[in-house]
Amino acid sequence: MGKGKLAKFAEMAALPNVVECPFPQTDTDFALRGRWGTDFFGNDRPIVLELGCGRGEYTVGLARLFPDMNFIGVDIKGARMWSGATEAQREGLANAGFLRTRVEFIDRLFGPDEVSEIWLTFSDPQMKKPRKRLTGTHFLERYRGFLRDGGTVHVKTDSQFLFTYTSLLCEKSDLPVEACTADLYGTLSDAYDAVTQRVLGIRTYYESQWLGRGIPIKYLRFRLPAAATLSEPDVEIPFDSYRSYNRNRRSERSAGK
Repeated sequence: MGKGKLAKFAEMAALPNVVECPFPQTDTDFALRGRWGTDFFGNDRPIVLELGCGRGEYTVGLARLFPDMNFIGVDIKGARMWSGATEAQREGLANAGFLRTRVEFIDRLFGPDEVSEIWLTFSDPQMKKPRKRLTGTHFLERYRGFLRDGGTVHVKTDSQFLFTYTSLLCEKSDLPVEACTADLYGTLSDAYDAVTQRVLGIRTYYESQWLGRGIPIKYLRFRLPAAATLSEPDVEIPFDSYRSYNRNRRSERSAGK
């Protein structure tokens, strides 16, 4: 690990808006579970998660737009998260926090009905590993352990595969879809009000690179009812054929579930 990363990890450990819990063993190991509002933010305002937050652009951007809500960026890569955490601290954004952990453990770190919304911003589509897809049934079941009944899930992605997969999963599982577009910026000004345009217009580091390559950004917003029966789509979905930044090479095969 380079000296720059080591310095960022050390600085992260001292930031008051950062919680580190890389390997929780059980629900009872984590003192903030069910107490994020009172013990971390000091209020009872709605909590919104950005899972796989990277540099935390959405966490910080949303905290600026909605001071009456609390936002937590979640990622395991602390050197990236450092950017958002230090920016939020410098700006005095008391409603922005960061949690360094693996998303696989997320249901151990939040209590029932503790979270109102989830943002999935440019998640790895995991084309060969359905159980690792953050919009797949494996993770949606975990989200229901802490997301309020009918809570909102936002998906912003460059991946046509992930967009198609998630859309079909919502259709098969009868999940209420509130917004769906395969070209967000081509429809942004016509389909959404001014506030929503500002929310969806927040751009991450990777998003800017996708746009620079001429790849349209997709957006999907759906509700996750507690009683819905979640089902995987049973169709062949074409794989993305291009190489992603800082991800493993995507398959060049023409199709896959």
